[in-house]
Amino acid sequence: MSDHHATDLVLGRTREELMAQHAEARKRRTSAVGGSPEREQASHDVGRIEIEIARIEREMDPPLV
Repeated sequence: MSDHHATDLVLGRTREELMAQHAEARKRRTSAVGGSPEREQASHDVGRIEIEIARIEREMDPPLV
């Protein structure tokens, strides 16, 4: 298994930073072999980033979601 863990990913503070991280994590997920630890980690990172983007968007005035 990879030494990279979800807790190692430091999430961006702005929506723009998170969107860039999301694109990078999706690329990692797409390029990883199905069922591999790298793909699992990238999928987990995508989810964490999406949750943080949603949190930021809910706090916007007006909310985006």
